[in-house]
Amino acid sequence: MVNNEKNVFDLGQKDKSRFIVDMFNRIIVHYALWFTEVKHQMGMEKALQALETATGKSLSIQMKRLSQVLDFELKDGLPASFVDMDEETQSALMGAVAKNWLVNDGVWFQAVEFDRGMIDAKRCNDSCWAQFSPYEARAIKNFLNLSETPGLEGLKQALNFRMYAMINQQSVIDEGPDSFVFQMNDCRVQSARKRKNLMDYPCKSGGVVEYTYFARAIDSRITTECIGCPPDEHPEEWYCAWRFSIDRKL
Repeated sequence: MVNNEKNVFDLGQKDKSRFIVDMFNRIIVHYALWFTEVKHQMGMEKALQALETATGKSLSIQMKRLSQVLDFELKDGLPASFVDMDEETQSALMGAVAKNWLVNDGVWFQAVEFDRGMIDAKRCNDSCWAQFSPYEARAIKNFLNLSETPGLEGLKQALNFRMYAMINQQSVIDEGPDSFVFQMNDCRVQSARKRKNLMDYPCKSGGVVEYTYFARAIDSRITTECIGCPPDEHPEEWYCAWRFSIDRKL
């Protein structure tokens, strides 16, 4: 019996293009599910170790295969078009990727909020940050080649390499050798709400998880204190502020 059902190779160019984009999305989801399951089975530390090993091999294989099909040059395993891009375009691209990351976070929040309500959305959001913050901290530590315990100076440096650092305005106030205050002076999400005459989004619960887990992953000796974060009242010059301290006896 002849099978006359349409298959993917019978699609037109536009539909094939849509399918290719969907395939990339499937890779991302499958990748995230692998990490989530390893974390569930073996814990965060083992999951992060596996992620580093898998990512190193996966990116190398994917870049090489895509470069062969799309006929683009690689330089040290990176697309030459990225490496040779002018600095202004590179900065714009980094900003666009960071904004896409933030939008992605927002659309997930709304997908849960509109279906199940704000409480469930915030619960999922806070749990997500409990996983993303240690991952982002570790990724930054590896990128910057920071030591296992880089202290407060390492944390200051790492905060400048978060995704948020490319789309928000932030500052640091030194208090001495054992603590500093980090301020989020302009938050893209909160500023957008302000322009619409909306109240601040109450992000404190997520922020406590986000900053505590991030700082601890940079250096386990660092503790985090929330000075203020919506729904707390705050001055005009910042939306949230956090004090990071280190116990050098540990």
